[in-house]
Amino acid sequence: MRALHYIIRRPLLSEKVTGQADKKVVAFEVARDASKIEVKQALEKAFDIKVKDVKTLIVAGKMKRVGRNFGKRNNWKKAYVTLTPESKMDFFGV
Repeated sequence: MRALHYIIRRPLLSEKVTGQADKKVVAFEVARDASKIEVKQALEKAFDIKVKDVKTLIVAGKMKRVGRNFGKRNNWKKAYVTLTPESKMDFFGV
């Protein structure tokens, strides 16, 4: 298995994700070549939780403009992770 910090890039704390907190769903930016199984194993090992389901999608990079030059940001992978009812993940420690 690859290093955990390579597979899990960062948690995503958006309005959409925090609205799904009652459904035990959290989101992460993950490595583009990471599989669902690798994401599940990395999260269970890093945060000591049990993962019920992992759904992944590729987010298309946005077109950006600086002056008169145009460029495109890189595509990235997002993973929606559903936790088991007994698992708990708290990012803020409140």
